[in-house]
Amino acid sequence: MVQQGLQRIRAGQCCAGIRALADIAGKKCSRLLASDFGFAIAPRLNAAGRLEDMKHGIECLLTDDPIAAQQYAVELDAMNKTRRMIQDDMQNIALNDARLAAWQSGEALPWSVCLYDSSWHQGVIGVLAGRIKERFHRPAIMFADAGAGEIKGSARSVAGLHIRDALDSIAAQNPHILNKFGGHAMAAGLTIQREHFAQFVELFEQEVQLWLDETDLDAALLSDGQLLAEAISLETAEQLRAAGPWGQRFPEPVFDGVFKIINQKLVGEKHVRLRVSWQDEKSFFDAIAFNVDVEQWQLAVGDYVRLAYRLDVNEYNGVRSVQLVVQGVGEL
Repeated sequence: MVQQGLQRIRAGQCCAGIRALADIAGKKCSRLLASDFGFAIAPRLNAAGRLEDMKHGIECLLTDDPIAAQQYAVELDAMNKTRRMIQDDMQNIALNDARLAAWQSGEALPWSVCLYDSSWHQGVIGVLAGRIKERFHRPAIMFADAGAGEIKGSARSVAGLHIRDALDSIAAQNPHILNKFGGHAMAAGLTIQREHFAQFVELFEQEVQLWLDETDLDAALLSDGQLLAEAISLETAEQLRAAGPWGQRFPEPVFDGVFKIINQKLVGEKHVRLRVSWQDEKSFFDAIAFNVDVEQWQLAVGDYVRLAYRLDVNEYNGVRSVQLVVQGVGEL
């Protein structure tokens, strides 16, 4: 279904709203990928529901008027920028939490991360939970005020823990703790009384330890192996694009190899653009690492490092070239 939809959209058979959103995201409809919807179009649509009212996104998708669609897209883009700013502020607060700060200093972190802050925005706690889960590879629940003495939580899980079933187990044994909850294996939502937060944190930690073992808390990045230098090409990247759409349980291939850092620079405050060479230092490639922790980024020009990467197509000023999208950095 996704592939059929993409083919129609690339052929121009899509609503004015999709065209407007793609345009404001700097994407060409004729070359849209499933990942473009996940990382460029959907966040703009979701921003309306997270911050204000989802009707803005719905109206954008329903209108047949290109001018109205463009205006909706502009509004949604502005909302998404606001959402990012709110998210960054919330993430800074979360990372300065005493428990996380202690862990980053070398102390042990619990098997789960549950945080609450009265200043957090309800509509963004799900995104924040996802970021904290990715960074620490632990089930994470972020809470915000919901009024009337309640706090609302958004949960994200790791492989091995069915988060909804874990919450169900807590509710069955402690009926007074959870006012309501719902979700699936990897994500859930819940509401509790503010006064029960500390008790819930303890109960959730105990439940997580019943489901997982220590090896589940180690983030593992699986590689499809090494590529020869000649296979790191625009042709290979295009073939991988055509083999999609990729998604859950059908992940896009990730490769690994040893490269030398030729140069690097920070772009957009938290992305690192790299120029790397193959081990023989005769083949050179462009690479980018998105959303890096700048304070923990330790690569230096001249270093030899093992990179895990996806092959992507970078287009700039009409010129298309292969690009390595860094997924992780390993030891030699």
